[in-house]
Amino acid sequence: MQALLSFESSPPLAAPLRFFASAPWFLVGAGLLLAWAGPDAFASRWMPATLAATHLVTLGFMLQVMLGALIQVLPVVAGASLARPGLVAGVVQPALAGGALLLAAAFLSGQPWLFAGATLLLLGAVVVFLGVAAAALSAVPGGNPTVNGIKFALAGLAGVALLGGALALGLAGGWPLPYPALTDLHAAWGLAAWAGVLLAALAGVVVPMFQLTPPYPPRFGRLFPALSIGLALAWSLALVADWPRLAEAARFGTGLAGMVFCGLTLRLQQRRRRAKPDATSRAWQMGMAAGFLACLMQSTAALFPELPEAAGWTTGFGLLIGGAFVCCIVGMLYKILPFLCWLSLQHHGVVRPPSMNRLLDEPAMQRQLWAQAGALALLFAAAWLPGLLARPAGLAFAAASAGLALNLRVAVRRYRENLPGAAFPDGRTA
Repeated sequence: MQALLSFESSPPLAAPLRFFASAPWFLVGAGLLLAWAGPDAFASRWMPATLAATHLVTLGFMLQVMLGALIQVLPVVAGASLARPGLVAGVVQPALAGGALLLAAAFLSGQPWLFAGATLLLLGAVVVFLGVAAAALSAVPGGNPTVNGIKFALAGLAGVALLGGALALGLAGGWPLPYPALTDLHAAWGLAAWAGVLLAALAGVVVPMFQLTPPYPPRFGRLFPALSIGLALAWSLALVADWPRLAEAARFGTGLAGMVFCGLTLRLQQRRRRAKPDATSRAWQMGMAAGFLACLMQSTAALFPELPEAAGWTTGFGLLIGGAFVCCIVGMLYKILPFLCWLSLQHHGVVRPPSMNRLLDEPAMQRQLWAQAGALALLFAAAWLPGLLARPAGLAFAAASAGLALNLRVAVRRYRENLPGAAFPDGRTA
């Protein structure tokens, strides 16, 4: 499943860096928002603070890091050179960050103009990125599982953007839409067809490369993306045609596919050539374990539809699946950012650039990771004990996320200190 890498095609470091540097602060904001709202944020997924915090995580953190990673991955892994990546990043990242903040404010205030403004910025950012990515990928032949997975993931991103835009405009205009069903479908496209497919495609490169595991089976790389998109389409058809049995089958299949991915990744990690797990391996192990449990809850709920009505079930599921993605993305950031800094120093002519472990210390990563794991455990427990744990869990998550932001900042500072003439990634000098 691993692609042939072409590092000489890497875009300027400043392009992905602006996404990576700002994304952790949205996690900080989500944690502080949960601490401010307290137990009310855990009472229902429809609470304004809950919706706002959810989108700070999914848009402000997850989508930012994923698009930043794709700016790097498309030319290096897929051989798809983006036209003017610095300009693309300069347009997409501020629109995405601003749209995420406006949408969170819209959920908290209920103001229609905030929903409309957020939709304009977010859809604009996604359309620009999809247009540039599609143009770059149009010249790339198919056949490579990683490249095909990225193509399927971008189709999933288009689907989740359309559903999200319809929901936001519906809230802005007071349209009589089936909001609960559309929200479930929006989440399915976002977590399974977009984020899940992209995570699996990137895992085919970064897990064997950075964790020294055997490669993923080629058959998995071929089948998983198409199956995930097919299940999302089946779920959509079930909603339009009012076929509840098909919807439950799609829900069950989505959970089962996720369990296969998580279980396969954990099995490959057990066979890694590095005896002692580093922070990245630990992060992926935590993410895959949480993801497996969340997907098990998803499939179980399809078999027993009354379960989501139980106290804490839906909130616990959301925190598990969100925590799974956060852990895996943090694990990728802790390898990708130091590697890109090291690679950029080589491109700048530094004969002996500092190693990746010198750019970002392993003990610092481990400390932040364990703080994050503890915060996520508190959040999950708060689904059932909100009065006792809601505010401490929110504050713990904010603190752990601030540690991530500061760790990444340290790596960038050390990178800049080693540049010839102390030049910054955009060409400025210190």
